[in-house]
Amino acid sequence: MKSHESDQVSLANVIYSDVFAKCAATPDLRDLKTFKSRVEQEGLSFLTITLPQFGKDFERSLADGHVAPTAFRSFGKVGRIPAFLQGIVGQVFDRETGGLLNEEQINIPAIEGIRQLAYAFKKMEMDCTLQRVQSTIDGFAQLERDLSLVRVPQELLDDFCQVADILWNGLSDINLRELVPRHGPGATAEGVSGNQKFSWRLWHDRLEPYFPFLDSAYSLGAYGSKEFEDVTIVQAEEEQPVKVTPVPKTMKGPRVIAIEPCCMQYVQQAIRRELYSRVERLPLSSGHVNFRDQGVNRALALTSSKDGLMATLDLSDASDRVINDVALHMFDCNPDLRDAIVACRSTHAKLPDGRVIGPLKKFASMGSALCFPVESMYFYTICVGTLLREQNLPVSFRNVYKVSREVYVYGDDIIVPVRWAATIAEDLQKYHCKVNMQKSFWTGRFRESCGMDAYGGVEVTPTYIRKLHPSNRQQGDVLISWVKTANLFAKRGYTATSSYMFSVCERHLGKLPYVSENSPSLGRIHDVGLHDGGRMSMLILELLSTKTGRWNADHQLFEVKSWVASPVRCTDALDGYGALMKFFLSEAFVRDNAIKAQDENHLERSARHGAVTLQRRWVPL
Repeated sequence: MKSHESDQVSLANVIYSDVFAKCAATPDLRDLKTFKSRVEQEGLSFLTITLPQFGKDFERSLADGHVAPTAFRSFGKVGRIPAFLQGIVGQVFDRETGGLLNEEQINIPAIEGIRQLAYAFKKMEMDCTLQRVQSTIDGFAQLERDLSLVRVPQELLDDFCQVADILWNGLSDINLRELVPRHGPGATAEGVSGNQKFSWRLWHDRLEPYFPFLDSAYSLGAYGSKEFEDVTIVQAEEEQPVKVTPVPKTMKGPRVIAIEPCCMQYVQQAIRRELYSRVERLPLSSGHVNFRDQGVNRALALTSSKDGLMATLDLSDASDRVINDVALHMFDCNPDLRDAIVACRSTHAKLPDGRVIGPLKKFASMGSALCFPVESMYFYTICVGTLLREQNLPVSFRNVYKVSREVYVYGDDIIVPVRWAATIAEDLQKYHCKVNMQKSFWTGRFRESCGMDAYGGVEVTPTYIRKLHPSNRQQGDVLISWVKTANLFAKRGYTATSSYMFSVCERHLGKLPYVSENSPSLGRIHDVGLHDGGRMSMLILELLSTKTGRWNADHQLFEVKSWVASPVRCTDALDGYGALMKFFLSEAFVRDNAIKAQDENHLERSARHGAVTLQRRWVPL
């Protein structure tokens, strides 16, 4: 067995011991042998692919109320339940019949523990096999071909347009002149990053009527300057396509994103910001379509797992199945806004093998700043339309308001009443959306939405391990991830797992101090409040004795010396009209978001996106 495989088996064994301790069950040596032997035979795919499938079968069994004969195919059976983890699966399902135990008999900690073991390694960030990557890319291209054949029934399309006219009429007064473009933090199709995004070389002609280069990218004073003369205005047929790129998601398959050209992303950010603000305040969508707060969906998933009133729906390939010609009808109330959205929407995509596909039938893939808000509005419109039709209600503001009170959307996480869930799922598929039936729940007492997994009113969300074991201090991102995960395990009562992960980190960082939950430093989060004077004093004395704590007389607070994540900055000088525009945009961003000013040398250097290093310094306890 390879060392990294052995490391993960060791971690899995520790999690196993914590799970069985929490469930008051007797550990079974055969389970531990299964971890070891299956990883030896299958590699890490047993932990990252096979066990998550075990978890999905378990959840479907919870929803159906029994273990189906086809469930847990990769594992032997004892009676009607899987032999693997039988010690705790038997606390949920009857061994002989496979049926769900009575409510009083079910051990909910066992449900949490089974899911924890099944999903602990699901989101491990590792490269997929080339075959899986290619299959995902081929699927992306095939889906685009499929969309070209989709014809939404005219009756449904008419309903969609009528509902959209009422739902989104509040967008009619959006004035494009008041929208401020901004660069996003991510990559661009041209490969430019940091400050160089402000040194323009290309601008799409389609943007000019709505976001003219002079005033949007450079100030009007740039006219006639060398910087302005160096910019090429690109005609539609010469535009650079989005760059389709696979990024790590799980070992089962990568996530596919489409990286936008710099100017398109820049303009999309302006519209995105306005949509976020408006849609979250409109009377028909406020509190029901959310872009920045998952709390609504999470709370509903938790309560619905107990009262059974609401269903949680999940969509596969959600963004890639939003039909452009249909989605644009949501903006018919504001032709200028609709046309601006069309102008900053990329029409072709370049695959990793060099193939260019298009014109694209989907609205946009992940990577476009408008993907998330538009898909959320799209799914909301479909769901509201279905409820109106099923209840034989004419399309009116009053009726739209009435039925929309029962729909909640956050991206592709949808919550609707149980009594209408099957019909809404069917209607979504008429728009060529794909409802993931394995992750959609409207029977039983299990619900899942926006990272909240719940059963019977109790949260049973697993903690995910996203990185392999850290091997040196230079792996800042890995160490940060492990410390964060160790604290999550500690918070949920997995003490052995937390201690194991902290011990691995301390091999490279030395002993980590106790810190508050809001501390920027790496450490073990303590639950000592300032009101608990005795325990706080003991903690401070311990820090002083180890010389890792001090009193800062200037700021009148206690500090701890610890490792802190810092961005990796590189020389990235920017001057001229690009620097002027960045300055004004940065000042406006700080003012609008009430945040502290950025690096005072931001025109001379920039942070590498996603790159961090660890530095040891004094920070508040």
